[in-house]
Amino acid sequence: MFLENENIRLRAVEPQDLERLYVWENNSSLWIVGNTREPYSKYALKQYILQIDSDIYESKQLRLMIDDELSGDTVGTVDLFDFDIHNSRIALGLFIDTAYQGKGFATKALHITENYVFNFLKINQIYCHIAENNTASRLMFEKEGYESHGVLKNWINTPEGFDNIIVFQRFR
Repeated sequence: MFLENENIRLRAVEPQDLERLYVWENNSSLWIVGNTREPYSKYALKQYILQIDSDIYESKQLRLMIDDELSGDTVGTVDLFDFDIHNSRIALGLFIDTAYQGKGFATKALHITENYVFNFLKINQIYCHIAENNTASRLMFEKEGYESHGVLKNWINTPEGFDNIIVFQRFR
């Protein structure tokens, strides 16, 4: 089983996720760490859900929903993107809803994602960009064996000013 363990399951986005994605994607406090600059309509998100290409080799990306197997709640998302087969690397984005943060869901989802990327897709490297001021994420990735390999200075524009991004990598 590549996309689940006894605690959580990573699954494809389904039409019933529309309301949850609508709330998450339209939380403007999260736009800073992504590339969103304006709200999404329910219509646009519905079209996205209907048109998702689940073949990571064609679309070069994959979004998975994180389900807590105990409660049945959907607690976050895993985004795999910038899939570069030639150079055997893929970027990772990991989101946990604030109501579920601090409960180990990010670490568990990370382990399942690593197993999928390294052992099923046979990719050599996962990398991610973490804001320097995102201490919780930085500590988790460091604890899980990710190495920091550079700082992108003044990379994101926040309400408090420009923030640096730390590039983290993990190799198979």
